[in-house]
Amino acid sequence: MTDRVAGEDLEDAAGELPMPPTRPEGEGEVTVVGTAHVSHESVDRVERTIEEKRPDVVAVELDEGRYRQMQGETPDELDPSDLLGGNTVFQFLAYWMLSYVQTRLGDRFDIDPGADMMAAVDTAEELGLGIALADRDIQTTIQRFWTRLTPIEKLKLVAQLSLAAGPPAIVGASLGGMLGLFFGFAAASVAAGSFGVASADFVAMLGADAVGLVGGLVGGSVAGLALWAAFARSFARALAPLPVPNTTPVRAALGLALGAAAGVGVALVGGVGLGPVAPSSDRLVSLGGFALQSGAGMAAGSFVLGSLGGLAGFLVDRSIPEADEELDEFDIEAMTDADVVTAMMEEFRRFSPGGAEALIDERDAFIAHRLVALREAGYRVVAVVGAGHREGIERHLDDPASLPPMGSLVGTAESSGLSRLLYRAVGYAITLGFVAFFALLALGGADQAYLVEVFVAWFAVNAVLAGGMARLAGARWPSALVGGGVAWLTSVNPLLAPGWFAGYVELRYRAVSVADIDELNRVLDDESAPIAEIVTRLREVPLFRLILVVALTNVGSMLASLVVFPAILPWLSADIGGVAAVGDLLVGGARNGAETLWGVLA
Repeated sequence: MTDRVAGEDLEDAAGELPMPPTRPEGEGEVTVVGTAHVSHESVDRVERTIEEKRPDVVAVELDEGRYRQMQGETPDELDPSDLLGGNTVFQFLAYWMLSYVQTRLGDRFDIDPGADMMAAVDTAEELGLGIALADRDIQTTIQRFWTRLTPIEKLKLVAQLSLAAGPPAIVGASLGGMLGLFFGFAAASVAAGSFGVASADFVAMLGADAVGLVGGLVGGSVAGLALWAAFARSFARALAPLPVPNTTPVRAALGLALGAAAGVGVALVGGVGLGPVAPSSDRLVSLGGFALQSGAGMAAGSFVLGSLGGLAGFLVDRSIPEADEELDEFDIEAMTDADVVTAMMEEFRRFSPGGAEALIDERDAFIAHRLVALREAGYRVVAVVGAGHREGIERHLDDPASLPPMGSLVGTAESSGLSRLLYRAVGYAITLGFVAFFALLALGGADQAYLVEVFVAWFAVNAVLAGGMARLAGARWPSALVGGGVAWLTSVNPLLAPGWFAGYVELRYRAVSVADIDELNRVLDDESAPIAEIVTRLREVPLFRLILVVALTNVGSMLASLVVFPAILPWLSADIGGVAAVGDLLVGGARNGAETLWGVLA
C-alpha cells in the first residue's frame, strides 16, 4: 500500500472525530473484537478490552451518518436527484426491513441494537482515546446490496423478512389477496366469457337498468374520490363544525359517498347528454358491465390466491411451532463463536452470492483498508466490528496485498451489463414503436379529430388517477401535478415511472433521512395502538409518506392504463362503431401510412 492511499484512508476514517495529537513511532497494531450487535455480553467485552488495551484509537463499524444518528444529531437527508435513479425507495425498504428485524431482536434480548458500538465510542471518549469510523456509507452499501440481488433473491428476501411483520398465515393471505386482485382482473379481461362473467352476461342477467346503476355508482365513486383529493382542505373545513371525526378516512368516505350518490342519480334519470364523453345511459351500462366483469374476476382471484397464501402461511407456521420459544432459549453470544458465524455466513452466501459480496466481503475489505492505514501510521487500534466481519478483516490485515483497490469498493453499483442493456433496449423499442405507429397514423390520414380525443382522454385519465393517488398518499399539490402530468409517458416509455417525479418534487418540501427508519420501527413496535392510529402515525413519518407518494402515484398510473382507460374506451368509440372499430381504424390508418411511406421511398 502506498503512503498516498494510506493517508487518504486515515483522513477519511478520522473525519472530524478526536485523534491523538501525535503519531507514535514505528509500526502500529490492530486488535479486532467481534461482537453481536444485540448482546449485553458483547457490550461488556468491548468495554473491558478497550480499558485493558488502552489503544491510541478505537475504530468502530460505523459510518458518519450512523455515528451522528447515535449521537442524537440529524443524518444527511436524501438527495432528490437520487430518486430519479429508480431504486432509492427500494433500497430504503430493504434497509428498513433489515433494521426492523434487528430492532425486534434487540427487543427480545432487552438491548438497543448497536449498543456495542455505542459502548466503544463512550469508553473511548471517557478515556480520552481517538475514534475512527471504519465502515462504508450505509446508503452505498444498501444500494450495492440491492443491485447485486437477482430478481428471485429480491422476492425471497422480501418474503422471508415479511414473516417478521406478523403471523405467517395473515401475511400469506394478505400477499395472496393482493396478487389475486391483479391476476383476477387479467383473467376477467381475457377469458370472462368462458366463466359466464362477461359484461354482456351481467346485462342479460340483471338487466340494462341495474347494470347502468352500477356504472353510475362506480363512475360517481371515482369522481368523488378525485373531488376529495383535489379539495381535501375544503372537505376538512366542511367537517369542522360537524360532530364527526375530522380525519382523512372520514373525509375520503364523504367524497366517495357524494360521488356515488351523484353517479346513481345520473343513472336514475337516464344519463346526461353533454357531449361525446357525457355519462349517457349506454355508456353507464358499458361502465357498469366492465366494473361487474372486472370485480368478479378480482374477487375470485383475491379469494383463491388469498386462501392459498393463508394456507401456505399456516403450514409454514405449523412447521416451526416453537420458533418464539427457541428464540427465547437462543444464546445470542453463540453469534460471536467462530464456527457458528462461519456457518451463518456460508448460509447467506448460498442464499445470495452477490448480496453477500456487498454486505460482507466488500465491507471487510473497506474496513481493513482503514485499519491498515491506521496501523501503518503507527497507531495501536482496537477495532469493534460485527462477528461476521472479524475473520475477513483479520485475513486482510495479515495479507494487505490481498485488498482490492479502494476505488472498487465505493460508489454506486449497476446491474449486470447484459440485463441493463436488455432492459433499456426493451424500453426504447416500445418508445420507438409508439412514435413510429403514431407517425404512420398521421401519414395514413386516420381520423385526426378522433385521435386527439383519444389522446386527451388518455392524458386526462392518467393525470387524474396518478395525481389523485398522489394526493391520497399525502403529496403536496406541486408533487401531485407533476406526477399526474407525466403519467401518460409511462405508456410510451416503461422505463419512466411518474412516482419518481412526484417523489422528486415532494423531497423539495419534505426532509427524508435514514433516521426515519428508527421512527418507523418505534411505531410498528407499539402493539397496544389500534391499526387506525398506527397507520396515521406511519403517514406522519417523512420516509413512509415519500414511499406512499411514489408507490401510489405509480399505482394510479397503472390503474389508468390497465383499468380506467379501457373502461371509458366504449364511451369514446360509440360514434365510430364500438371498441372493435377502434382497432380497425388504428390498424387501417397505420397500414395506409406504411404504404404511403413505402411509395415515397420506392
